[in-house]
Amino acid sequence: QVQLQESGPESVNSSQTLSLTCTVSGGSITTTYYTWSWIRQSPGKGLEWMGFIRDDGSTDYSPSLRSRTSISRDTSKNQIFLRLNSVTPEDTAVYYCAFFLHWSFQAWGQGSQVTISS
Repeated sequence: QVQLQESGPESVNSSQTLSLTCTVSGGSITTTYYTWSWIRQSPGKGLEWMGFIRDDGSTDYSPSLRSRTSISRDTSKNQIFLRLNSVTPEDTAVYYCAFFLHWSFQAWGQGSQVTISS
């Protein structure tokens, strides 16, 4: 079964770049039709989909975050990366990576709490 684990800093200063890593086990990030999403959750805001990367490495992003978001991968390490530029305290959230297939999320990481300091 696919398992995901997020890792990265617990705090980032405003205006800096947040970089997170999602390490995948139990499945290949290059498997056809597998997509790998970054999703975040803030108190009172629910879940916000940020973007995903497909098996071929192509990406899609939420329109509201496209200008600041970059998702990439390292296929040799089976890892998905998130970069969120120019962060503000509004970006404080729990960040999740998740595996999407058959029109639903099949697995989630445990989440990584990130606090943006002003």
